[in-house]
Amino acid sequence: MTEAMDAEFDTVAEWTAQVAADLGPDFYIPAGCRGSGSPAALDWLIEQLALTAEDSLLDCGAGVGGPAAYAAKAVALQPLLVEPEAGACRAARTLFGFPVVQAVGSALPLADASVDAAWSLGVLCTTPHQLELLSEMRRTVRPPGRIALLAFVSREPLLTKQPEGNHFPARGELIELIADAGLRIEKWRSTADLPAIPQEWTDRVDAVTNALAERHGASRAWQLAERQSGRIADLLAEGAVTGEMLVLRHA
Repeated sequence: MTEAMDAEFDTVAEWTAQVAADLGPDFYIPAGCRGSGSPAALDWLIEQLALTAEDSLLDCGAGVGGPAAYAAKAVALQPLLVEPEAGACRAARTLFGFPVVQAVGSALPLADASVDAAWSLGVLCTTPHQLELLSEMRRTVRPPGRIALLAFVSREPLLTKQPEGNHFPARGELIELIADAGLRIEKWRSTADLPAIPQEWTDRVDAVTNALAERHGASRAWQLAERQSGRIADLLAEGAVTGEMLVLRHA
């Protein structure tokens, strides 16, 4: 990973858990979902994957663990988190207490067909090993292969606009990657089509962000992470990159 990504997913992730712990339990899940899922997106994915309390859910590239915690609260399932950055692993354990394995999604330390469902939210564009990540998810999820992605997709080659360390696939490239991994697309929905984020959720995320800025705004790690997330936000606002939710099955 680049220095900016290390800052965001390691150092700032751990700071996020500290801030959320200070603010209180109502802030844990919104804090843990910063940049990786809104309530409407997570509700849609949970529904489309038909998740129940009987299911095991692999969160591949789980970050601070907010989306997994949201799913666990919604349907009382047992999540397993896989995350490459040590700071994010510690943050997820601190806030939610779920099992967390430090590993990369392109080489999952899990047995074949060992989980009922999996998702990877905002992770695909952070690795050059995209086919390997999708193939590993296919390998570890039992048939029929309940897999979901939140992927950031470029409308055209970004050239100099692409943030360092990001690899946004074009729509056609994503479709090819999914087929090459032995998967097929069952559902596809743009995040732009989702209902607005509830104000209460936004207020809690803002409270976490403001507290982080107050405590760590002068640090290089915070400035790098904010610059990186700001570049992606600009690309989304321009429409150069779009957020896409996909539900996949074994081909």
